[in-house]
Amino acid sequence: MNTSPIVSPSILAADFANLQTEVEMLNQSEADWVHIDIMDGVFVPNISMGLPVCEAIAKHSKKMLDVHLMIVQPEKYVEAFYQAGAGLISVHYEACTHLHRSIHQIKDLGCKTGVAINPHTSVELLADVLQDIDLVCMMSVNPGFGGQKFIENTYRKVTQLRELAAKHNPNLLIEIDGGVNLANAPLLLEAGANVLVAGSFVFSSPNPLQTISDLKKLTVKA
Repeated sequence: MNTSPIVSPSILAADFANLQTEVEMLNQSEADWVHIDIMDGVFVPNISMGLPVCEAIAKHSKKMLDVHLMIVQPEKYVEAFYQAGAGLISVHYEACTHLHRSIHQIKDLGCKTGVAINPHTSVELLADVLQDIDLVCMMSVNPGFGGQKFIENTYRKVTQLRELAAKHNPNLLIEIDGGVNLANAPLLLEAGANVLVAGSFVFSSPNPLQTISDLKKLTVKA
């Protein structure tokens, strides 16, 4: 049976002066989730938004909040973001001193659990935790800024991760975050991805609703 990918537009690329309007547009769209990048200016060079903005989005959004913590010491903030409305929380492999503990901290809240990896982190490093998580968020640009060029090596990494997941967690969701568009998305899905984060591609398009719909028309590899 053909299935469409999960589409998670990245609110970081939205018009922040009209954030409620943007969230309401996503409510009307075929998007499944809303991707929220939390950046601290330490783990990544940029600063994005914090708990108050996440809470405000949760208040108006009809979609699940896919919260990506691009911060140091994420364990300090996991519970607060869950309380703010996160349905899925991803922490970075590179930011966690005790990754297993951080994963179970999220799971114990009853929240979907993800681990994010930077472009040059090997997927093999996740072998021991794949059975404990719902999703791997694979960065396909260097994290910290929107609108960057897609890193071509991502296709190979997705294939490797899907092969690894077949042994440890066949139901693993593989999310691609960075530079996703209609040219590379079919190749990512063919490689084994099934969740697409799209920021500038959606919010800078002439018709964001149609762009989201076009992504949803794609097919995940069986």
